[in-house]
Amino acid sequence: MYKSILLPIDIGHPSSWKKALPMALDLAKNHNAELHVLNVVPNFGMSIVGGFFPEGFEKTAIENAKEALAKCLAENIPNGASSKGHVALGNIYEEIINAANKLGCDLIIMAAHRPELKDYLLGPNAARVVRHAAQSVMVVRD
Repeated sequence: MYKSILLPIDIGHPSSWKKALPMALDLAKNHNAELHVLNVVPNFGMSIVGGFFPEGFEKTAIENAKEALAKCLAENIPNGASSKGHVALGNIYEEIINAANKLGCDLIIMAAHRPELKDYLLGPNAARVVRHAAQSVMVVRD
């Protein structure tokens, strides 16, 4: 039924993938689907905010995110399971939807839980993806 699955994660918050990753791996295996794992590096939002960061900060942040994602996948994807890691820069929910469209995904699996102050943005991002994605979205609760 599914040919391509997108799992957006936040490398810095294992709660964004600890329950969702096993679900995504299981569905990918059972449907012989391709699994794409996406980490989005948030952009500055307003250009004036970018002035407070050193030049080249975004490039460094993306490279660090790619390294962290590769390490995360190596440590948490079992041998024999196939996945592709992707890093995007921008508005989180928009980049999730863009990646799902670009990669031809027919399912997005993402974690959501009762937000704590430190990860409060996960709730609104999950809600926006559910509302705006053309794909089916599976929300895995903690």
